[in-house]
Amino acid sequence: MKQLLAFIRKEFYHVFRDRRTLLILFGLPVVQIILFGFALSSEVKNIGIAIQDNSNDVNSRQITDKISTSSYFKLEKSILNYKDIETRFKQGSIKCAVIFPANFGEELYRPGGAKIQIIADASDPNTATIATGYLTSIINTYQQELNPDTPFSYQIVPELRQLYNEEQNGSLNFIPGVIALIFMIVSTALTSVAVVREKELGTMEILLVSPFKPIMVLIAKAIPYLVLSLIDFIIILLLSVYLLDVEIKGSLILLFAESILFIITCLSLGLLISNTTDSQQTAMLVSMMGMMLPTLLLTGFMFPLENMPWIFRMVSHVIPSRYYYAIVKAIMLKGLGFSYVWKETLVLAGMSVLLLTIALKRFKIRLS
Repeated sequence: MKQLLAFIRKEFYHVFRDRRTLLILFGLPVVQIILFGFALSSEVKNIGIAIQDNSNDVNSRQITDKISTSSYFKLEKSILNYKDIETRFKQGSIKCAVIFPANFGEELYRPGGAKIQIIADASDPNTATIATGYLTSIINTYQQELNPDTPFSYQIVPELRQLYNEEQNGSLNFIPGVIALIFMIVSTALTSVAVVREKELGTMEILLVSPFKPIMVLIAKAIPYLVLSLIDFIIILLLSVYLLDVEIKGSLILLFAESILFIITCLSLGLLISNTTDSQQTAMLVSMMGMMLPTLLLTGFMFPLENMPWIFRMVSHVIPSRYYYAIVKAIMLKGLGFSYVWKETLVLAGMSVLLLTIALKRFKIRLS
């Protein structure tokens, strides 16, 4: 144990002596969280939507048909009761719901008009705003088609409700994605030079004659970055809460546990890169550029996966940050528990074990 602690202390010295590493570790996250939190927005199509038709008359079916034929919406299975709406939102199968009241067709021609309730998942405020805007436009167009020549003698009044983000805070959509991006880049990039640095400095022979097992060497190299990444995570949460007004609705303990799992996955990936490259420059280039673009493009927080061709959606399944983004969004913004994120958790755990196993095999080959 004393030897392990000494090795870990040595790795901490390596980190604190390199100013560029400290800049990447602590400067990059702060800049990214501020930039993404304030500056960026996105647009979506193929929005998952479900309809609860309590009237089931000609008018409600005609509006439903218009929604289903729109390229902006993807009509899911109909909703049977109001409780089912919340369940479907928590599962993430829909982003929007439309509820027709009973006797909708009869109330449509009365002086007070008929009302339609639109419920949107506002954990992504841009999607919620666009979805409700599209639905309102479809409803208004339907009114004009019913009575094109004379002024309206009736009126349909949509009632809007934004779930999970009533204040329409645009930062809420980007904070989970930025956290995933920071960990994916920082944790992977810094550990990607951990082993190859020993080779460049000529200290690989010391590892060859040391009494350490290869797995203990990798653990000793990963622990400092795990600790520093958790400090990064705390800084990000503080900035999110006090600077960007983001409320953490779920369990903070669960959020930390899931973050530790994701950091371990990123560290394992970094160690694998470090054991398959021959120079620090190559390792840094592969980790920074190779991880940044997939995380930006295929995670879902900047560009909705529903808009992408099927081949890119398939590729996104091997990107660890996709699952962590979904986990943080569910816990941090929706206040959901482990029962809603266990599938993503198992995927991340499996990825971390697989990556660490391959990295260990490559490390043994490098030592031999």
